[in-house]
Amino acid sequence: MRLHPAAAFGLAFTFLPAVAMAQGKPLPPASTDVMPPIALTITMEDGKPVCAPAELLVPANTNVAMNVTSQANADVTITIPDQFANGLVLHADGDLVHVASEHGYLVKRNGKGTLKLRTEGPGQVKYACTATTNRSQPFTGEYIRKAPAG
Repeated sequence: MRLHPAAAFGLAFTFLPAVAMAQGKPLPPASTDVMPPIALTITMEDGKPVCAPAELLVPANTNVAMNVTSQANADVTITIPDQFANGLVLHADGDLVHVASEHGYLVKRNGKGTLKLRTEGPGQVKYACTATTNRSQPFTGEYIRKAPAG
């Protein structure tokens, strides 16, 4: 059975809303209209990446601008569980590349860039910085989402 091109076109648009809804539900409003800057610096010590600060403190349920600067002589992948899912990454620019697994961002050697993110509710998880040249020894720190004061 062959479909007329117009019928096939109409059929495709019938399923389009279902595909769009599968992308995820809209985020609730941010806790604040202010987008605070967060700084993350990557260096190398003895062939291993070191990310600073080790305790990355961010406001919960808020849009933040994470300014990433790498002084490492290797590409480094930043991973934060569930933070880099499509709906939570608002924008990325500079020397940052979203990795295929959607669990992290690769920062090019000696690169810099900005990740605009929506943080999730209050909580704490481990984050990691892993050099592409030494995957067996990642740096791990704490990613702490704290409820905004007020």
